[in-house]
Amino acid sequence: MAEKKTVLVTGSAGRVGQAAVIGLLKRGHTVRGFDRSASPKLPDATVADLSNLDALSDAMEGIDTLIHLAATPDDVEDPVNNLFPPNITGLYHTLEIARKAGVKRLILPSSGQVNWFRNFEGPWPLDESAPVSPKGWYAATKMFLESIGYSYSVNHDMSVIITRLGWCPRDEGQVREIAAETIYQDVYLSPDDAGLFFSGCVEAEEAVSHAILYATSKPVDTQRYCLKSAREVAGFEPQEQWPDGTEIIVGKRWKD
Repeated sequence: MAEKKTVLVTGSAGRVGQAAVIGLLKRGHTVRGFDRSASPKLPDATVADLSNLDALSDAMEGIDTLIHLAATPDDVEDPVNNLFPPNITGLYHTLEIARKAGVKRLILPSSGQVNWFRNFEGPWPLDESAPVSPKGWYAATKMFLESIGYSYSVNHDMSVIITRLGWCPRDEGQVREIAAETIYQDVYLSPDDAGLFFSGCVEAEEAVSHAILYATSKPVDTQRYCLKSAREVAGFEPQEQWPDGTEIIVGKRWKD
């Protein structure tokens, strides 16, 4: 068993946030949450926005590892007001507060959308050396996150793990979208596999200075993302395959 860590999960009430929290608690880590909404089954959680810097500073106190999931999770109308404030300004404040608080490891979730067009074109599996091809402004904010994450690893001697996540659906509508396309099933990330993956990132060796890791469950048809680095750095081996885990999202296992 790895050393127990004290972990702050921002965005802890979201689908991936809940998965990360559950996975970490199962592994015996101490978990604190931070979200605009109440975090289910997590007593130590702050309900606040990223713009509340006092609340964010209080939540960061005594933290070993930050998993920064709080963000607008996709392209939206009026990105200047609805996307950039949490994904750029909120990121800035969160990382600076983490740095000043002495947080040792940043786990910064990116997205497979930074490789959007290559997801369809290949060659597969895509790894961290593949040139990015962002879908839109949301993916561009994640490219910004990836770039500044590297800067923090170099300039501030922090361990930074960038996680390019597959699709962990938030609701029944997204489950239907995945059910309709094999390519989306190939990059599906079940909640339990997401929890397993983030636990591995938290428990990765302290010597990891910077890494970019992909995370998906087992593909249905084609291995779109290379999981070699996730295996080597985080010990991640996906256990599930679409539609495993859909019962967590929609209340019953999805049947195509």
